[in-house]
Amino acid sequence: MEKNEKVTLCGANSYLKKYYFNEKFSALPEQVKKELNIMCVLFTEEVGGVLTMDFSAEGDLLLTVSVDDADYLFDEIESGIQIRKLQKEHEELLRGLEKYYKIRFLGMDPADVITTDDTEGLPS
Repeated sequence: MEKNEKVTLCGANSYLKKYYFNEKFSALPEQVKKELNIMCVLFTEEVGGVLTMDFSAEGDLLLTVSVDDADYLFDEIESGIQIRKLQKEHEELLRGLEKYYKIRFLGMDPADVITTDDTEGLPS
């Protein structure tokens, strides 16, 4: 993978009224796939534009919004607020997806990916 290359997990487009899910991630549980679908579609229905969830070359999950130049109704401030809201409300899911990607697709050692914060509260 190139240094700046991204891998798209999923996305929704308010202009085309379409949702996309990358089949490379078909092994994810159905509930996770449904949650991603709901998150993306609701975001674009509320805010507009195109939302994509991409993994960076390092395995970070990036939520990116793009908008057609002719879309004068798009509110960039509201978009930023809604992205932060999504990140906060779904923090556990999004962090889990990053770990999954780093281990499964980047081949990182699980011991390097799973931090002590992740194991707190688990039986020893």
